[in-house]
Amino acid sequence: MDPREELWAAAMRAERRGDAAAYEGLLADIAKTLRALIRGRLSRLGMNAHETEDILQDVLIGLHTVRHSWDANRPFLPWLHAIVRYKLSDAVRRRRREARYRYDLTLEEWSYVPAATHEDPDLGLVDLNRHLGELSAGQREVVRSLALEGASVRETAQKLKTSEGAVRVTLHRALQRLASIANLAASRRSKEKT
Repeated sequence: MDPREELWAAAMRAERRGDAAAYEGLLADIAKTLRALIRGRLSRLGMNAHETEDILQDVLIGLHTVRHSWDANRPFLPWLHAIVRYKLSDAVRRRRREARYRYDLTLEEWSYVPAATHEDPDLGLVDLNRHLGELSAGQREVVRSLALEGASVRETAQKLKTSEGAVRVTLHRALQRLASIANLAASRRSKEKT
C-alpha cells in the first residue's frame, strides 16, 4: 500500500472533524507531489509545462469543491486520481478547442508592424494611426492593447471578453493587413520618387 494513502486519508478525516491545519498540510503535500506528475504528463502529451500550475490549481479547487463526496471508508488515492485525470482531460480538450485559434507570431511577422520614420517621428505616428484606422474595430483594439499599450495576450483577452486564441488570430490578421497597407504605401512612395 502506498504510504501516502493512509497519511492523506487520515488528513481528510481530520478535515471533516474541523482540523484546518491538517487540511492545509494535505493540500500542500498533494500540490508538491502532483506538480511533478502533471508536468511529466503534460510533456508526454506535447503540452507546455507552463500550464502545470493552472492545472494543479484546478485539481486543488476541484478536490476542495467535492471533498464532501469522498467516502472515508474507501481509499483516498483512487478518488484523487479520478479528479486529476478529469482535470488533465479537461485541459487537453480546452487546448485542442483553442488550438484552431492559436497562432504564435514569429519575430519576422512582428517586423511587419509599420515603424515610424526616422526623419519625422510625428509623421510616422500619423501614418500608424491612419493605418490602424483601416483595420476593423476588433483588430484595432487588439493591436492597440498588445503593441501600443504593452498588455499581454491574456490581459487583452480578459479585457475584450474573448479567448486568448481569438486574440492571437485577430492580431495575426491585423498584422497581415498592416503589412499589406505598408507595402502599398512603400510601393507608392517608390513610384513617386521615380
